[in-house]
Amino acid sequence: MCGAAGDEDIDLCRDCAADLPRNEPACSVPPFRNAFVPFRYAYPLDHLVQGLKFRNELACGRVLGQLFAGCLLARGEPLPAAIVPVPLALRRYRQRGYNQAIELALSIRRITGIAVRADVAIRQRETLEQAGLDRKARRRNVTGAFAAVAPLRVRHVAILDDVVTTGSTVRELADVLQRAGAEQIEIWAIARTELSG
Repeated sequence: MCGAAGDEDIDLCRDCAADLPRNEPACSVPPFRNAFVPFRYAYPLDHLVQGLKFRNELACGRVLGQLFAGCLLARGEPLPAAIVPVPLALRRYRQRGYNQAIELALSIRRITGIAVRADVAIRQRETLEQAGLDRKARRRNVTGAFAAVAPLRVRHVAILDDVVTTGSTVRELADVLQRAGAEQIEIWAIARTELSG
């Protein structure tokens, strides 16, 4: 961010890392028993998320994954067997060329060793961008959007998204994974944002 050399195992200097807006304690996303969202979606962290999501800056995904994995390991709780990145709509995937949640998951995997299962669910229909929608519209927007397409042979999984606001997207995907056999589902996101309006 400032251009200085990274510190230790992260591609971010100590001062820039200290400036990131922490979400303490890392919030839970009702009704999930276990959610981990270590940052708030505010400057300068939002710059990294937007770089990954909208400016094709894949290095931002690596840094965000490193930050997340460091926070995750520091909490000292049992890790899930697999990470399920939130699927991206096909049209949006073609426009962007990658799924930012998969990029984050791969970075987290390099540090934690947790398997990434991007093959178990799809977004079966196009949805509107959640940003700008109110709470009810967000829920309606993603209802029925996901489907399981492969067997889920593990019982403890984490759904990973870049940012959560109301939790509508991850809640809908969690319902699909639960029907596919997941017994313990954690919700992971890099940051949370407040719903405006």
